[in-house]
Amino acid sequence: MNNQVTTAEQLATTPWILFEVLGAAMCIEERADTALAKVGLSLPKLGVLWVLSSADQPLALSELARCNKCVRSNMTQLVDRLEADGLVRRVNDPDDRRIRRAALTAAGRQAYAEGQRIVATQEREINNSLSVSDKLTLFRVLSGLSS
Repeated sequence: MNNQVTTAEQLATTPWILFEVLGAAMCIEERADTALAKVGLSLPKLGVLWVLSSADQPLALSELARCNKCVRSNMTQLVDRLEADGLVRRVNDPDDRRIRRAALTAAGRQAYAEGQRIVATQEREINNSLSVSDKLTLFRVLSGLSS
């Protein structure tokens, strides 16, 4: 008998799923970050640019942190880096001078568009590597895990 064959019983009693899902997610994230790094971006930076590009006005850092599901101190550091890169600028809140808001610059809009293109390419490559049946199964399984 082939020792590499995994039985349903082995799958049911072995804690492998968590590590497989996390490992796959880390691999995909690393792949996307490597591609984005070529244009000076990362997934967290692109996430901030995405939120700002979708907003109709500059956003408070606390709002950016909430939208990106991170703590405000991390957002402050991330906005510092984006500001140093010329992709974001801080502006005063018109109603409360204690609050600083982040606004997308023209360079930030261009970087966001380039980042979107890179992510779309990454998604296409992953999509092309899977059969239709595997895509449907993956979608069903991941949807079940996130509900």
